[in-house]
Amino acid sequence: MSEPAEPELTEPESAEHASAGPESAGPESAERESTEHPAPRILATISDAPLDQTAIENFVLDRVNGALVSFRGIVRDHDHGESVTALDYQAHPEAQRFMEQCCRTVAEESGLAVAAAHRVGALAVGDVALVAAAAAPHRAEAFAACQRLVELIKVEVPIWKRQHLAAGATEWVGL
Repeated sequence: MSEPAEPELTEPESAEHASAGPESAGPESAERESTEHPAPRILATISDAPLDQTAIENFVLDRVNGALVSFRGIVRDHDHGESVTALDYQAHPEAQRFMEQCCRTVAEESGLAVAAAHRVGALAVGDVALVAAAAAPHRAEAFAACQRLVELIKVEVPIWKRQHLAAGATEWVGL
């Protein structure tokens, strides 16, 4: 049986390579555009070290924001009625690129700074596996952006977990 083909992501055109627009647009126009439409700020990390929730939250904070929403995905001690003792997370070699794309998508959709970090390697019950954060002037926007980010990461980022069950068996989830 052959392995599935690696999914392709098309990277958005960077501001450096984007077309300049009409010839009449002078330096003042370029300066005005850069302040009116700044590139979304994103932070996307995949790490085998414990995640720093405070650093992730601080990345999205800004003086204009009145709401900060963060999410922590924590290794629980059960799944589908079975006791779980530990998890091993493994990431596809391109997982970082997919994580960045998820953050970029939500940042561009919402206009907000967003950040996410996913842990890989061996994790124990109670360890933090995922941290996501968004900040906004109002709570509804921050909640919506953080929820969208978490859901997108779960669907798009190729990270798989192997659960160690109390009975001694292991099972892969998300393959």
